[in-house]
Amino acid sequence: MHPTAFATLPKPPYYAVIFSSQRTDGDNGYGETADRMVELARQQPGFLGVESTRGEDGFGITVAYWESEDAIRAWRLHAEHTAARERGRAEWYRHFELRIARVERAYGWDREQAHSGDAA
Repeated sequence: MHPTAFATLPKPPYYAVIFSSQRTDGDNGYGETADRMVELARQQPGFLGVESTRGEDGFGITVAYWESEDAIRAWRLHAEHTAARERGRAEWYRHFELRIARVERAYGWDREQAHSGDAA
């Protein structure tokens, strides 16, 4: 597990694939497949990072960041990813929405970094 759930990303522009989903009951191999998809995505040209969370009610959001729309299309065509999407429709999801957005601006703040010089 990474020390932070935040993806380390380059300066924009880049693309975000936002996948919001409501799970069905039971794991049915979902966790293992989700981990495998992240592992595979990390190997794809143009992949920049991922952030993901899921609540106890089964609602989750995963945002995958990519360099280009071509990289997103190539990931969509990956055979193992295609099989996982089909299984998702058949078994794992009650509902999902997928949105693709171009990130034009990005900024953040970190309490620890902001106060790192205050210890003197």
